[in-house]
Amino acid sequence: MSSRLIWILWMTLVAVWFGTLDQRALVRPDEGRYAEIPREMVASGDWLTPRLNEFKYFEKPALQYWATAAGYKLFGESEWTARLWPALTGFLSILLAWWTGRRLWGPLAGHLAAAILASSLLFVVLGHLITLDMGLSFFLQVAWTAFLFAQNDERSVSRRWMLLAWGALALAVLSKGLVALVLVGAALVGYTLLNRDLSPWKRLAPLRGLLLFLLIAAPWFVAVSLANPEFPQFFFIHEHFERFLSTVHRRDEPGWYFFAVYALGALPWSLLLVHTLLKSWSQGTAGRFSADRFLLVWIVSSFAFFSVSGSKMAPYILPLFPALALLGGRHIASLSRRTWLIHLALLALLAVAALAVAPRVLRLAGESFSPEMLQGVLDWLTGAAALSLASILAALFLVWRQHKSAAVAILAIGGLLSTSAGLLGHDHLAPYNSTRGLAAQAQPRLKPGVPFYSVNDYEQTLPFYIKRTLTMVTTQNELSFGIAQEPHKWIRTIDEFALRWGDDREAFAIMTHDIFERLSATGLPMTEIARNRRYVIVEKPAAPLSAPGKDGALH
Repeated sequence: MSSRLIWILWMTLVAVWFGTLDQRALVRPDEGRYAEIPREMVASGDWLTPRLNEFKYFEKPALQYWATAAGYKLFGESEWTARLWPALTGFLSILLAWWTGRRLWGPLAGHLAAAILASSLLFVVLGHLITLDMGLSFFLQVAWTAFLFAQNDERSVSRRWMLLAWGALALAVLSKGLVALVLVGAALVGYTLLNRDLSPWKRLAPLRGLLLFLLIAAPWFVAVSLANPEFPQFFFIHEHFERFLSTVHRRDEPGWYFFAVYALGALPWSLLLVHTLLKSWSQGTAGRFSADRFLLVWIVSSFAFFSVSGSKMAPYILPLFPALALLGGRHIASLSRRTWLIHLALLALLAVAALAVAPRVLRLAGESFSPEMLQGVLDWLTGAAALSLASILAALFLVWRQHKSAAVAILAIGGLLSTSAGLLGHDHLAPYNSTRGLAAQAQPRLKPGVPFYSVNDYEQTLPFYIKRTLTMVTTQNELSFGIAQEPHKWIRTIDEFALRWGDDREAFAIMTHDIFERLSATGLPMTEIARNRRYVIVEKPAAPLSAPGKDGALH
C-alpha cells in the first residue's frame, strides 16, 4: 500500500474512533458509574476519596477517575469527555501495536497489527464504552512492550526500557489494581519455565524499578488509607482475593466462558489468530529470548488466570488482544491461501446468518422495548451485517488473487465500521437502558437544593445527567459498603421515605413503574413529570393556597 493510502486509513480511523463518542447515551451500570465518580470529584474538590452518589466507593483505584475529571475541567461534562479516556488509551494501544510490530518485524507487521487491533470486535466496543479495562490493557501493553525491547538493547538502554516497564506497571495498578502484578508475574514465570530462559531476570533492574514503581503507585494508596482506615481491608481483601477465589460478586461462569468471548470478540480474525498462535512457538529457540514465545505465554497465562477465577466478565480478557494483534501482524500474511479461504468462507456464512436472524430482535417488543426502538436497532444491525459481508467477500476476492495484505485492510475496515454501526444502533434502546431522555424531560422542573429520592432502585446514569446526587431509599445495590460507612445518608424503608416526603416542602423522586403504581395507590401525593420505559420521575405537588377570609388573610 502507498504511504498516501496508509495516511488516509489512519485519518479515517481517527475520525471514526473519536467522532462517535457522543452519539450514544450513557448506559447503565458501568458508563453511568464511571462518568459520575469523576463528576463528583470535580464538584466536591476531593480527588483523594472516590465517591459514587456521595458514598465512598473503593472498588477500583483512582487513575481513570482523575483522567476523566481532568477532562471535565478542560472540555466540560459531556458523553464525549466521559468516554475520552478509554477511547484515547485504546487508540494509543493501536499506535503502540503498529510501532512495536514495525520495530520488531518490519513495516508490514506493524501495519497489519494495527489493522487487526483496530477492528477486533471486543477491542472496538471497549474503546467506546466507559469501563476501566482499556486503561489497564494499555498500560500493561506499554509494560510488556518495554520489557521486550529491554531484552535486546545494550545494558544502558535496557535499563531505561525496564524503568519504563516498571512505571507503566505502576499506572496499570492505579488503573485497576493488583491484577496487573499477577498477570505480569505469571507471564514472566511461565515464560522462564517453558522456554528455559533466565536471561530476562538479569535485566529487570529490580531495585531502581521497584523504587520507581512505589514512587508512582504507593502515594495514593497510602493517602487514601490514612484518610479512610476501612479502605485496605475492602480494596485488597474483598476486591481482590474474595473476588478471585469466590463467587461473591455473582459473576461465576462455566470454564469455557472465555473461549466463547474470544471467538466472538476477536471477529473478524478469530480463526486466523489461532493459526498465528500455533506458528509463534516455532519461531523461538529454548534458552534464548524470543518475543514470539513471550507474547504467546502472555496470552495463554492471562487467559488461564481469568478462566480459573470465580469472577468472570467479558472485558477481563481485553489485555490479551494487543499481543494477539502483534502475533497476527507477524504471521497472518504468511498463512496459506487455503487457511484464509476457509476462514473467510466461515465468516461469510456467519454474516449471512446474522442477516437472516437479525429480524428476530423485533420479537423482543414488550414492556421494555417498543417496536419502534427495536426497528431502529434492526436497521443498524442489518446495515452492519451487510457491510461486514461485503468486506468479507472483497477479502475473499483479494486472497484468491494472492493480495493478503490488501485483504487484511479491507477486512479491518469492514470490522471497524460494522462494529461502530452496531454500537450506534444500540442507542435506540436508550429509553430503557439510559436516563438521558428522562433527565431532559424533568430538567426544567428541577431545582437546586431540593431533595431528590431514588426509591427502591439506583439508576446509575441519572446523577450524571441531572448533575446532582440522589438520596437512596431501601435499596443499597453496589453502594452497600459506602452506606455501611455513612448510614445516615440512606433511608431504610418506604414508610420512612413517605414520612420524609410528607415533611418536605418540595421534593422529587425517581422510581420504577411498579413502585409508582404501589405508592400512588396509597395516596402519597405525587405529580408525574417524566417517564421512560423503566422509570418515572415525580414531584411533590405544591400545597394549594387557602381562600382568603373576610379579613383578607389566607387560611
